[in-house]
Parts: sequence; C-alpha cells; structure tokens
Amino acid sequence: MADISPILAGLRGRCGTCGQGRLFVKYLKLAPSCGHCGQDFSVADTADGPAFFVGFGVLILLAPFYFVLPMFDISLVAKVIGYGAIVAATFGLCLWLLPMAKAVLFNLQLRHRAEEARFED
Repeated sequence: MADISPILAGLRGRCGTCGQGRLFVKYLKLAPSCGHCGQDFSVADTADGPAFFVGFGVLILLAPFYFVLPMFDISLVAKVIGYGAIVAATFGLCLWLLPMAKAVLFNLQLRHRAEEARFED
C-alpha cells in the first residue's frame, strides 16, 4: 500500500489510512468508520483544535481590514457596507476552512496514534 499523506487526504476529506473513504457524513460529523478500509474513526477526537486554528488564521488574515476601514474618509453607509463585507468574508472563510482543518487534524491523530495524556502517579 502506498504511503498516504494525512494532510493531502485531509484536504480532500478522505480517510488518512487508505486515502479513499469519506471522513464526513455531514458538514462536520465524522463517519463511524471508513467505508473503504474499515478504519474505526472513534479512536481519535479533534475537539476544539480545528476551530481554534481556523479562527486564529482567518482573523490574522482579515484583522488589518477591520482596523484600516475606520481610517478611510468615506460615508457611514459605505463603512457599514464595508464592515458587512468583511464580516461575511470572515464567516465564509471560516465555514469553508473548518472541514478541511478538522480532517487534517483527525488524519494526523490517526497517523501518529495520538491519545489523551496519561500521568504517572
């Protein structure tokens, strides 16, 4: 079997083990297992990681627009429209990137057999 890249498979929304089966049954709901190779998807959980990374990246990208817009000498209506466009771009970009980020992080967890930390007493 060829070595499947968990990042490329995640960007395509595919299983990180075989690269064929779909990860999601709905927008962000993971399938119980891979339909192609049978990999159990309940062994990993991405929790809030994808939301943090996507939100952080999108806001770093779009924050300058939020700060620069009030400096322009334009009418209030134009500023409101500008802020509406920036907010729509923020939401749209987050919604578009979130499934890819979740799939990539999930596939990386599967590849590296990541699990919860266990502390010794």
